[in-house]
Amino acid sequence: MSRIGNNPIAIPEGTTVEVADGMVTVKGKLGELSQEFSEVEIQVADGEVQVTRPTDSKEHKAKHGLYRALIANMIEGVSKGWTKELELVGVGYRASNQGQKLDLALGFSHNIVLDLAPEVKVETTSEKGKNPTIKLTSHDKQLVGQVAAKIRSFRKPEPYKGKGIKFKGEQLRRKAGKSA
Repeated sequence: MSRIGNNPIAIPEGTTVEVADGMVTVKGKLGELSQEFSEVEIQVADGEVQVTRPTDSKEHKAKHGLYRALIANMIEGVSKGWTKELELVGVGYRASNQGQKLDLALGFSHNIVLDLAPEVKVETTSEKGKNPTIKLTSHDKQLVGQVAAKIRSFRKPEPYKGKGIKFKGEQLRRKAGKSA
């Protein structure tokens, strides 16, 4: 039995959820998101969204929890928004942005310039004595995670000194260097 799928999702003030022929649409103050669904039933009533499944087959159980989680993330995204913070650890690593263009200096012979989707807002900070940070904000959780993963893939943290791009608060597995 799916414990996550059975939980109702509360709809906050100023957010609307519409279900029509295989598509659920969530509108809020930060934007609008849509998601296709199949093999589950979605009802909206009394300020709540309830997801139910037709049978107890393995496939229906899996989709039950999946679609409930996706809808909950959409509702939270259009009402509060999602944020990911990345930290650049390493000497000479810098990040700057001009609008939706993110410029990264990561120790390569050239800077990496990344054009971001208009739904993602980017903010870079660099203070003396602290590592530069990149803050990504959007109403779409999947898009923010994908953009953050793309940025991190340019220079993943290495296990010996920890240099690279890491998520804020991420714990890295460190290795001992050569013993003399």
